[in-house]
Amino acid sequence: MTVTKPLGELCSIVGGGTPSRKNPAFFGGDIPWVSIKDLVGDEVSEPEEYITEEAIRSSATRIVHKGSILVATRVGLGKVAMAGRSVAINQDIKALTPHEGVLPDYLFRHMKAHGPAIERMGVGATVKGITLDDLRRLPIRVPPLDEQRRIVDLLNRASAIRRLAEAAQAKARALIPALFAEMFGDPATNPKGWPVVPLRETGVRFVGGQNLQAGDEDASQYRILKISAVTSGTFRPDEAKPAPVGHTPKPEHFVKSGDVLFSRANTVDLVGATALVTDASDNLLLPDKLWRIELPATAPVRLGFLLHFLRQPHTRQEMSRMASGTSDSMRNISQGRLKELPVMTPPRALQEQFEGIVAEASAQAVLAERASATANALTQSIMAKVFAT
Repeated sequence: MTVTKPLGELCSIVGGGTPSRKNPAFFGGDIPWVSIKDLVGDEVSEPEEYITEEAIRSSATRIVHKGSILVATRVGLGKVAMAGRSVAINQDIKALTPHEGVLPDYLFRHMKAHGPAIERMGVGATVKGITLDDLRRLPIRVPPLDEQRRIVDLLNRASAIRRLAEAAQAKARALIPALFAEMFGDPATNPKGWPVVPLRETGVRFVGGQNLQAGDEDASQYRILKISAVTSGTFRPDEAKPAPVGHTPKPEHFVKSGDVLFSRANTVDLVGATALVTDASDNLLLPDKLWRIELPATAPVRLGFLLHFLRQPHTRQEMSRMASGTSDSMRNISQGRLKELPVMTPPRALQEQFEGIVAEASAQAVLAERASATANALTQSIMAKVFAT
């Protein structure tokens, strides 16, 4: 039978401390010392700082065992991790050791689910924290051990799917730049000796939208993209603002799946960012600071090749150099300058082969992303149902 008990009845709770930094003999040892900044994942094994045996003897810090659940009670409220080895902790962390009848992995998952609630409990004008009594009073649902094991197994499987999906996404992202370098070489040196022409000789056309003020939410059916829709290199249709009431867009201002968008204005590091539009809804519009790149069918470069050429480090540097403006916070590239950008022109058949491999890798990345999203949704659903009190 599942029961709900205060956390303090289910585990021992201890805190730690910080050795005096005035004594250099306390630091640089071989004992891992965990502080809030180390609680960045599910497990902590290699923190940033290490201390000595003398530091343990001479301060309030203490060593907790592998499997202890580390909970931030000050500064980083809501952070929870498990000790992957024996570690020392500082005063902003409490370590939980479950009593018999409570699995460490189950309590860890429960405390992760409690993260937002712990954050809301924080008090303090500048640095928020919770008291030990508040922590002890947290309600914890405790099912029988077999049920705890089943829940942990389900959550671990979902986590494993998410990790595999994220690894597949990372592999796909790394493949494309490496493939470009292998097939075409670095544009900085053009080691394969491809013909080079100014971008204007490709017949390129840049189509931008209008500079419009945002309208009221839900007052217009149209949404105008922000430059942040392409900054990451992945198209983000949610980065959009409502169009003004009564605005009637020109047909060429609508964004369509397959478009390649280019940010003509941004910071010195991000100006020239590009993204391929995928799954666009029929109400998205170009702003004035994003251009759609269009090429004629007879162009010496294909659109997919040009997209990745524009993402090459050397090309990005050249575009940053072309950008004008006195502030690093906003630079701008004119069409005239951009059309003078030197572009390699490998055989179109080779470009088409490259695009085919990229399309396959991108499709795998999309599948991985969907798998990750499904695993996340499953995790959240289980946690909401199981750990609700």
